[in-house]
Parts: sequence; structure tokens; C-alpha cells
Amino acid sequence: MMVVATTKILTAAEYLQREEQATEKSEFIQGEIIPIAGASANHNRLTFNLSRLLPLEIGDRQYEIFVSDMRLWIAESESYFYPDVMVIAEEPKFTDNSQMAVTNPSLIAEVLSTSAAGFDKNQKFGFYRTIPKLQEYLLIDQFCYRVEHYQKVGDRQWLLTELMGENAEIEFSFMKI
Repeated sequence: MMVVATTKILTAAEYLQREEQATEKSEFIQGEIIPIAGASANHNRLTFNLSRLLPLEIGDRQYEIFVSDMRLWIAESESYFYPDVMVIAEEPKFTDNSQMAVTNPSLIAEVLSTSAAGFDKNQKFGFYRTIPKLQEYLLIDQFCYRVEHYQKVGDRQWLLTELMGENAEIEFSFMKI
């Protein structure tokens, strides 16, 4: 006799209700709950340092920076994620008055872990690319000096720039005045 594993599909409302009471974070992808593994010390250092180095203001333009605990709602795929860093280049658009999830990041950065690197590079980036306001996506390797910087250059077109080495510099296109 063959046993088939089944996954209970939840609604976004059911996920949010569970998440309020959960002791550990999880992401919600098209009805499925995906537990998030804890982050290493190096992962936390990189997330903190990136968020600290990003400017909050350029000229008369202000930015909101959210780190790790702010949920991202992607309506097109009915999914919630917890990106490591998000930058919003305008007024944040929240899903409701609780202000627990945003919908309009201009930049998303993920620090890669061994267990989730493939998912972050492929499936997650596929979901992120459906966000109309998203202009840039960073994948930061926590084990060597390497960053993959994706910039939106047209409708459904993204340019990859690989940055290697300790002195590599990134120029963000969405922050230009």
C-alpha cells in the first residue's frame, strides 16, 4: 500500500492567525507554511550592516528600511515572505492598519544560507519579480565576498551584475535623484 503525504492548504487569513501565536517565523507560499530556519551570527551581521549603510534620505527623497521582521505580501502569488532587508522609496503601502506587512519595496536583499540559497535565487526571486515597484534584488553570500545584484531594466528584463571581492561597490539605480 502506498502512502501519499498531503499538505493542508491554508488561507492567508489562517496563516496570519497562526503567525500571531507562533514562537518561530514562517513564510506563506500559495497556501503552504514554510518554517524559517534561525540565522547565523554572520547572517545577522550582514543584514544589520547593509541596513545601516543604506541612506534614509537622498536630496528631498526619503526611504523606509525594514529588516527581517517585516512581512512582505505579494498579492499575485498570495504569498508572505520575510526578506532580510527591504527598502521602500515612497510611502510604505501596508496590507492593513496593523502595519505588519508591506507591498511596495523598491529593493529586496537576501543573505544566502546554505539551506535556502537555491530557493532564494530561483523560486523566491520569481515571486519577487511580480512586485510592480521592485527595481533591485541583492543576493549576499555570507561565506565569501560575493553579491549578485539584479536590476530591473525593462518589463520582465533583469540585469545581473556580480560583485566580487572585499572592495566591490554597488550603485543602486532606484536611489538616483
